[in-house]
Amino acid sequence: MIIRNKAANRFAQMPAQGGIDALIEALHQQAGLAVPAADLLLRDSYAVLVDDVIEAKVIGEGVVGGQVCDHLAFRNFETDWQIWIRQGPEKAPCKMVITSKTVGMAPQYTMHVRSWATPAGFPADTFAFRPAAGETRVEPNQLGGIDEIPPPSTENPK
Repeated sequence: MIIRNKAANRFAQMPAQGGIDALIEALHQQAGLAVPAADLLLRDSYAVLVDDVIEAKVIGEGVVGGQVCDHLAFRNFETDWQIWIRQGPEKAPCKMVITSKTVGMAPQYTMHVRSWATPAGFPADTFAFRPAAGETRVEPNQLGGIDEIPPPSTENPK
């Protein structure tokens, strides 16, 4: 597994086995990284997404990227999140907004999905890693600044 911090021109590499669920868990456990909106990629995403929901509401229709979508909103104790699901026979997420309620100033993460497809028959080198010119390999905990929420400040506010 490769984790990249393009802004710092650094990458980390670590072994990962299994599917997407295992990869997301490894990122969290081994590298200490949260993966925003990763719940959409899990094998049983519905069960994970609604596990701790305390309130849900249908907002109505909306258009995202030219697609007519159903707009839904959910609330749990730590986050509020909204999702826009493409209408029609091939339903797919088009947008997701996650608002943290446990971090000061309630930061938001917005994800737009341009394409939701799983084409078959990738060439063997499709996912081969090629470091960028000048990119440095570091340990996963040395990447910094790639998590969804900035680390807490160690400065004493005045």
